[in-house]
Amino acid sequence: MKPEDRARVDIDRQLTQAGWVLQDADKANLHAGRGVAIREFPLARGHGKADYLLYVDRKAVGAVEAKKLGTTLTAVEVQAAKYSEGLPAGLPAALRPLPFLYQATGVETRFTNLLDPDPRSREVFHFHRPEVFADWLGAEPLWLPTKHSLDGKPASLRLRLRNLPDVPQSGLWPAQLTAVRNLEKSFAEDRPRALIQMATGSGKTFTAVTSIYRLVKHGGARRVLFLVDRANLGRQALKEFQTYATPDDGRKFTELYNVQRLTSNRIDPVARVCISTIQRLYAMLQGKELAEDDEESSLASLESLHKEPMPVAYSPAIPIETFDVVFVDECHRSIYTLWRQVLEYFDAFQVGLTATPSKQTFGYFNQNLVMEYGHERAVADGVNVDFDVYRIRTRITEQGSKVEAGLWVDRRDRETRKKRWEQLDDDLEYGADSLDRDVVAPDQIRTVIHAFRDKLPEIFPGRSDVPKTLIYAKDDAHAEDIVLAVRDVFSKGTDFAQKITYRTGTAKIAEQVVGPDGKTVEVSKWKSTGVKPEDLLSSFRNSYNPRIAVTVDMIATGTDIKPLEVVMFLRQVRSRNLFEQMKGRGVRVIGDDDFQLVSAGGRTKTRFVIVDAVGVTEQELSDTHPLERRPTVSLEKLFQAISFGSTDPDVMSTVAGRLARLDRQLTDAERAAVANTAGQALQAIVSGLVAAVDPDRRAAAGDKVEDLVTDAVRPLTPAVRQQLLDLKKSKEQIIDTVSADEVIGAGFSAAAKERAQSLVTSFEAFIRQHKDEITALQILYSKPYGRRLTFEDIKALAEAIQAPPRQWTAERLWQAYETLFTSRVRGAPARVLTNLVSLVRFALAHDELVPFPDVVAERFVAWLAQQEHAGRRFTAEQRQWLEAIRDHVAANLELRAEDFEYAPFAQRGGLGAAHRVFGTQMNPLLDELIGVLAA
Repeated sequence: MKPEDRARVDIDRQLTQAGWVLQDADKANLHAGRGVAIREFPLARGHGKADYLLYVDRKAVGAVEAKKLGTTLTAVEVQAAKYSEGLPAGLPAALRPLPFLYQATGVETRFTNLLDPDPRSREVFHFHRPEVFADWLGAEPLWLPTKHSLDGKPASLRLRLRNLPDVPQSGLWPAQLTAVRNLEKSFAEDRPRALIQMATGSGKTFTAVTSIYRLVKHGGARRVLFLVDRANLGRQALKEFQTYATPDDGRKFTELYNVQRLTSNRIDPVARVCISTIQRLYAMLQGKELAEDDEESSLASLESLHKEPMPVAYSPAIPIETFDVVFVDECHRSIYTLWRQVLEYFDAFQVGLTATPSKQTFGYFNQNLVMEYGHERAVADGVNVDFDVYRIRTRITEQGSKVEAGLWVDRRDRETRKKRWEQLDDDLEYGADSLDRDVVAPDQIRTVIHAFRDKLPEIFPGRSDVPKTLIYAKDDAHAEDIVLAVRDVFSKGTDFAQKITYRTGTAKIAEQVVGPDGKTVEVSKWKSTGVKPEDLLSSFRNSYNPRIAVTVDMIATGTDIKPLEVVMFLRQVRSRNLFEQMKGRGVRVIGDDDFQLVSAGGRTKTRFVIVDAVGVTEQELSDTHPLERRPTVSLEKLFQAISFGSTDPDVMSTVAGRLARLDRQLTDAERAAVANTAGQALQAIVSGLVAAVDPDRRAAAGDKVEDLVTDAVRPLTPAVRQQLLDLKKSKEQIIDTVSADEVIGAGFSAAAKERAQSLVTSFEAFIRQHKDEITALQILYSKPYGRRLTFEDIKALAEAIQAPPRQWTAERLWQAYETLFTSRVRGAPARVLTNLVSLVRFALAHDELVPFPDVVAERFVAWLAQQEHAGRRFTAEQRQWLEAIRDHVAANLELRAEDFEYAPFAQRGGLGAAHRVFGTQMNPLLDELIGVLAA
């Protein structure tokens, strides 16, 4: 077959898949279907023949220019344009020239829409369906302020995006406003991909929802896809849509438009927004159902198991025009390596949202970074809180340990966690890498948790309760050990510390299976207990307990936990992007009232602390994800890759080798249990996998290689995969109850101290340099003070230190002094400007740093005692007024006559009531009191 003919065959097939009825020109029947494609259609003189002329509802709408494989299609766009103008005058047309033009080779397809303001071809995965052309032609025209060639014609998506109304400023942080405006500018310029980089906690999802609302209401977007990489983030995104108050009339987004979170393979035809995991969308394109468990774990670790992107074929049930815009949340590397064809399937704009872009991210989004808003700027703007690093080092964590022969140790079954005693015949020596994998040293975990508990007064001076803490564990079993250690060390109950992993809410149910020898063997299966991980997450987020949560990777990225103040690492992380994401769980700001509801011992969240117990902050991190093609890739990850359609011979060969080793370790009864679940012996499964990667077998299979692979992996159902994983885990861990661990170092990291010292040095140099220029500094430098400080003085000082390039805040300065002078810093500061008075005074003398409201409170108590000693007694009503004045001075440094017109004085009757309560002594009394409090 000639290349030209081969191209026509492929184009015929693709048009048919998209719902077009194919006909020859001499047998044309426009009533055969809604969309008819007529081959070799004769055009007006001088225009030749159209390879395919497209009719919708019996009117010509476009044409296809077919070329042989390998032809550069941009070179034939002129020819397609010629077809658009060549329809004979007497024939019906929806518009002239015909608006919808394709250039195609059967492998590559480009599409031009002449209804766009600046028409240009774009690559599409497949042909559009006739129905979408009918919808586009039925769109309302857009009123254009100046005469335009598209005036009065149906308004395309791109024309509407070029004419969006201004973005209202209300309800948006400045960074969010800038991001939405820049994104809409990118849309107006018809850039197919755009990247928004915003620090964790700065409102990426809210920004996206704002943009989506405008796209749907003003931009003519028929449906928008919000893509996540695991179900937990999908549920969180849905809540963001449900709580979003629209800027027009305040109604919620979901009251105006249908938002569907996909939990099945059906897209609601009236949904304007769909939220989906990328793995579910891939399964839908494959026509397969997806087990819910396969949506729960992140895909960030799977990309290195695939040499090529996941294969995608056209699905008539989900045509390429299903979505007009795709937002990709937390667009890590696997999105545009492993899954990029899922994104490129749709004829849609793509918008990436991330806090941690890599070079590959920028490359995929064509270097079109429409918003860059890093952590440092977010901290300066009060959108994020900053962090310190506190390092805990123990001997076993860094060096491992040795248990001498003759001593007794526990051996614990990984699956059942059942223990037995065993006396060592030989010395047991293990390194740090074996911890919590092959060997569990309970005292190592306890020692770290003990150090954390004992050092809390140093890390958070003045706190009476344990800050909300998230601990990252290596795996589910390690998380279980940590939870038990935390409860033991803190002497707390179940509510205090909880494990929140994908295993949360499940329990093992034992079933008896009869083996070939007539004996029974116990097989464990996971069953739901009714407790959902997201319920525990909600409690961790919104309730006092749990104080400490332990996770593996469920809360590693994207999950919003605003009250979190401690992120502890008891596991290593090699990827810079993943570490930044995990670290980012602590950066979010929270209002004081909401914070105090869940952390009664704290006033204000001003920072968070990374407690590093494994040295993760001291090692070199890579830009790519740590999982590489090596023997240490877990069997669970390999199974997950196969379940998502990987046909990589390396992956299948590795699985075959792992299962062959496992088969040799199983008992007859365990083999029988596997055969009972899988329908064939494990050895037969291994043989099928080996055959599927055999080069000779693959060569002989020819075009049927995919069938060979499908047959090989078919027995590996979710139930079989879980059973094999459980059997693999049923081998034992050694519990080293002999070795005692010890802390060999605990304190803020050197980097944290250096950063704090740099900030303090710069601040103290600043106040020395400007002591004669800034009024507040002039007053604080003079003793006795020439006049009293006013709130305006302190406000001017705050604006001076926050101005670029310094961008300092009272909270950041306080944290720096706290890091360097722990023993001299007392109390946790509220977020009030008057704390700058305490900071400047401490900078001058380095005596004691106390929050200014606490200083005022202490002075008030002393003044009252002095008054009583002098014989002056105050009534209960007068005491209430004096306490209100005390609180006002603590926050404002002064009390002016006009202040009595506002809360809390206005509720008490204002200035007139104050004169009635204190009589003629009011003015001298208040002058004396304020002089003492604000001194």
